[in-house]
Amino acid sequence: MSISWKSILIFFFFFLFLFQFCKSSSELEFPCDSSLHRSYPFCNTSLSITARAQSILSLLTLQEKIQQLSNNASSIPRLGIPSYQWWSEGLHGIATNGPGVSFDGPITSATTFPQVLVTAASFNRTLWFLIGSAIAVEARAMFNVGQCGLTVWAPNINIFRDPRWGRGQETPGEDPMVASAYSIEFVRGLQGGNWKTERVLRDGFGEKGKMEEDDGMDSLMVSACCKHFTAYDLEKWKNFSRYTFDAVVTEQDLGDTYQPPFRSCIQQGKASCLMCSYNAVNGVPACANPDLLQQARNDWGLKGYITSDCDAVATVFEYQKYTDTREDAIADVLKAGMDINCGTFMLRNTKSAINQGKVKEEELDSVLLNLFSVQIRLGLFDGNPREGKFGDLGAQNVCTAQHKTLALEAARQGIVLLKNQDRFLPLDKNAISSLTLIGSLANNASKLLGGYAGVPCSQMRLVEGFQEYVETIFFASGCLDVPCASDNGFDEAILISKQADFVIVVAGLDSSQETEDLDRVSLLLPGKQMDLVSSVASVSKKPIILVLVGGGPLDISFAKKDSRVASILWIGYPGEAGGKALAEVIFGDYNPGGRLPVTWYPESLTNVPMNDMHMRADPSRGYPGRTYRFYTGDSVYGFGQGLSYTSFKYKLLSAPKKLSLSGKLDSKCSRRMMAQVVDGVSVSYMEVEDVESCDLLRFHVKLSVSNIGEFDGSNVVMLFSEFPEVLKGTPQRQLIGFDRLHVKRQQSAQSSILVDPCNHLSMADEYGKRVIPLGDHIISLGDLHHIISIQVL
Repeated sequence: MSISWKSILIFFFFFLFLFQFCKSSSELEFPCDSSLHRSYPFCNTSLSITARAQSILSLLTLQEKIQQLSNNASSIPRLGIPSYQWWSEGLHGIATNGPGVSFDGPITSATTFPQVLVTAASFNRTLWFLIGSAIAVEARAMFNVGQCGLTVWAPNINIFRDPRWGRGQETPGEDPMVASAYSIEFVRGLQGGNWKTERVLRDGFGEKGKMEEDDGMDSLMVSACCKHFTAYDLEKWKNFSRYTFDAVVTEQDLGDTYQPPFRSCIQQGKASCLMCSYNAVNGVPACANPDLLQQARNDWGLKGYITSDCDAVATVFEYQKYTDTREDAIADVLKAGMDINCGTFMLRNTKSAINQGKVKEEELDSVLLNLFSVQIRLGLFDGNPREGKFGDLGAQNVCTAQHKTLALEAARQGIVLLKNQDRFLPLDKNAISSLTLIGSLANNASKLLGGYAGVPCSQMRLVEGFQEYVETIFFASGCLDVPCASDNGFDEAILISKQADFVIVVAGLDSSQETEDLDRVSLLLPGKQMDLVSSVASVSKKPIILVLVGGGPLDISFAKKDSRVASILWIGYPGEAGGKALAEVIFGDYNPGGRLPVTWYPESLTNVPMNDMHMRADPSRGYPGRTYRFYTGDSVYGFGQGLSYTSFKYKLLSAPKKLSLSGKLDSKCSRRMMAQVVDGVSVSYMEVEDVESCDLLRFHVKLSVSNIGEFDGSNVVMLFSEFPEVLKGTPQRQLIGFDRLHVKRQQSAQSSILVDPCNHLSMADEYGKRVIPLGDHIISLGDLHHIISIQVL
């Protein structure tokens, strides 16, 4: 048997490539990896983290210290410390946005989960935790082959205040309690080193796997970063830009809306990073605001580092004109408590600031202590990490069957059924021979990923998802693209809509409408999309199904009212498995149970200035307020809405009728309105910080959910509270607990929701202080109501 020279050359170049790859992979540099440098104290793992970090500082020159102040930290060859890229992204999967991530190597893709807003719609804490854990596994695996950093700048936990915000899709929605819960679970999953619970991914999604004790919570699998701190929710609207915007926020709104997710992310989630935002807050740039940054570190106990958003330090001087000189900008952010600058502004100007006496070298030492401590917690100074406890992770741990199944499950659980006239859905897969899909979004898999995405393991167009169910599928884009400036494709869409048994129109948004640095100006479907939906509905044999892609809320009142549109589903940006998930829902192989994590407003809300940060309504100036907690206008669909193919019935099993608070009352009570007289002092509320033993006040609301319909399904239980109106700015109602229960048809399941009165039954007063109003609190569960009277002993 002869072998051609061509074959020999192919084999030669293949083995040459393999040799070069193995060589480059094995030559990745890590601190404390070489025998020449292991004798340094910072390589001694028996020492404390602080002692090891201080050891590094003691060996650095001033110039070497300055070179560490950028996201692209320089190497220190004489100490065997290689360069490090702090900026990696993993919002809903390892993403290409940050320079710390590359898909040019042995790992060419990573699992792309649904965008955060979709995952939030599941209202499933376990799911959030497992996604964080899966991203951590893939980040570590990619790090081991030099394709990802271990400092991941996620999650985005800003409140989705205005429906026009281009980055609302990246957040858990409008409710601070949900955003807080999401941040805790995602961060714990990302940082917790829970990689050994891959069995949880295999065995199901009902119960969370227990995290193993992990070296006193000091070591990190991956470092998570809570962003963007704070009151950041405007990109570019009219003459306002995120780089120069001054968010004027009341202490009350800061206290019970904007800040709680960040506090939870740090206190309960134990996040090791906080990112300060571009915008100013009440006149002071966030990254130069000591009141904000020191609150996070001193009051909330941040154990980690604070990074600027990228070039946010430069904006302090260049765009916001907050300081007169570059050196003053550097002095201000360092004194405020910021540690690292994403960008090069500090690299270029810190030495000058020191020479002018505006920054002391000791201030750099404090900064670098935080930075090196996080790197040590990540194991970056323990030698070759491939020889450590995560060293076995590699390409085989990325895009695994378990992770892809988790992405599919997340897409399923996040789909929200908004309308289902006369139980039109699910379709009978045994009684349908043809299906028409209309809309450019139905035939483009990349449009389903959303912002901050990477290279998905596999992509499926929505059209492809239906091929398993229907033999004949017709497709027409109708609109050339999402902006839909022309109706040139309408004729073809109308023609094929007459041919099939059923018609699905896919409409909505993409990055041409909403993304970083781009806010929307309208809540209506872009361009002529509305005309396309109505034109197809007018000729279809049966009422049509409308599927909505995108993050931002839409005013689809026309479709909600139109009987020719039988069903409406929101799928957001469902990630790599969205095509399969949607088909399963429409044909009944999965019963939808998602709930909207944001209010869907009418187009008239666009008359409200986007730069108005007030949450509370103000009738005197025609201001309707924001989010379900304070908004007083009409809505298209409300927060928490979502239908199922089955019906559920609630029963409240147990909840207390009375709570008694005890604590100190002093001169501060002079601010309080008259309601009760306690020890001769008139009070209507009690400040949380004055309440004794908050932990002892916690109670469980026990409830039962019965599935009285004909389909197995999941139900999101949402427990709300209405406060006694003893304070100005009292929320109309407030979510205090939620749970997702899977209940088989004609069966029941029970849940127990833990309520912490100091957290869940409190609000912020006008000074931003958390207070518990006294009197009757109404707890509601669906149509059920229960009164809990809170008094002072």
